Amino acid sequence: MKYLVVEDELISRRVLGDLLLPFGECDYAVNGQEAIDLFRTAHELNRPYDVIFMDIMMPVVDGLEALLKIRSIEKSMKIPPSLAVTVLVTTALEDPDTIIKAFVEGNADSFLVKPIHRERLLREMAALKLIVSPMASEKNLICLDRSRHRNRESEALSLVRAAVCAE
Repeated sequence: MKYLVVEDELISRRVLGDLLLPFGECDYAVNGQEAIDLFRTAHELNRPYDVIFMDIMMPVVDGLEALLKIRSIEKSMKIPPSLAVTVLVTTALEDPDTIIKAFVEGNADSFLVKPIHRERLLREMAALKLIVSPMASEKNLICLDRSRHRNRESEALSLVRAAVCAE
């Protein structure tokens, strides 16, 4: 899965990125304009994002404006709603007006109130069918860590064999 984390605060960006890392690759934007540019570029390269985590309050272009622009780009590219990027709005404020705007005007799929905790993130991702279930994901994380370790050992062994054969 390919994620775009749009967050102006470094700590929040890192925490969310670390939580998502076992599930796929993450790109980062520090404001809404960067998010719009990355979204467009990803489509031009035929490597679109599966999910965007969009902070609402950011400099340059705020999250709601960026979300509206991204939805506009999808329409201009004739991307059907069923294939539109999944957007989870993140906010430090439980401001109902902002959340309603994100859902009604921006077609957001969900929202998370910061600080984002692992359990809440996994539950929300499971509810959106981005992962099987929070419990299965916990097991997957353990298996993923083990398989990554085995893959690194295997790659290291291959490099050593290649170096020996080259001599």
